[in-house]
Amino acid sequence: MTRWKLTIEYDGGPFIGWQRQANGPSVQASLEDAVFRFTQEEALVQGAGRTDSGVHAMAQVAHVDIEKDVDGDTVRDAINFHLKPNPVSVLSAQAVDGEFHARFSATRRAYLYRILDRRPPPAVEAGRVWHVARRLDADAMHEAAQTLIGHHNFASFRAKDCQADSAMRTLDRLDVRRVGDEIHIDTEARSFLYHQVRNFTGTLKRVGDGKWSPRDVRSALEACDRAAAGETAPAEGLYLMEVGYEPLG
Repeated sequence: MTRWKLTIEYDGGPFIGWQRQANGPSVQASLEDAVFRFTQEEALVQGAGRTDSGVHAMAQVAHVDIEKDVDGDTVRDAINFHLKPNPVSVLSAQAVDGEFHARFSATRRAYLYRILDRRPPPAVEAGRVWHVARRLDADAMHEAAQTLIGHHNFASFRAKDCQADSAMRTLDRLDVRRVGDEIHIDTEARSFLYHQVRNFTGTLKRVGDGKWSPRDVRSALEACDRAAAGETAPAEGLYLMEVGYEPLG
């Protein structure tokens, strides 16, 4: 039995999310079905994070235990063959120690949120950005974002149905920058609350619109009340970019 660390890219649009559920297609189910067709083994694919419906990943990480005696390239290529035509791709498969766990061994997670802030709607990028039909002030958004850095109670930015025991988290990075006709929000932490990044984004959009100041964002944080912060940005603009771990032996 070998434990494989899989790095995975996917378009979240067609899926109800990462987690296998009875009410629709999921990324996890697509991977598990592909592993079964490759190995004839019923294997659980454990992900580092349970992305929501519509959320994309450039480098989700998962692990799976396989009895079949194969190398990493074969694992990657065979799973990808059986994933077709789902918009999911295994980028790499690395043999790891049996103690490695994609979720619990992770030390950091990085996300990107993309806002397309132009008048015309997207065509090629439809379903992959949040379209806002007016120009936002990226510099003001970045200034406001810095008030959220550090160890705080982020209750104002967690979903009402978030199941985390505590809203205390340490936010290591929250940068806002303009890239052509887009606003890119890059954020990094050991872990995030449910909808935290999307709620950050909806709140910072108020600053970009000129409706809020950085002080208003800080006040929303200090309120520890979801109603005090901005809207939840749509799922399609969010990307899981990286999951970090201590060096693997």
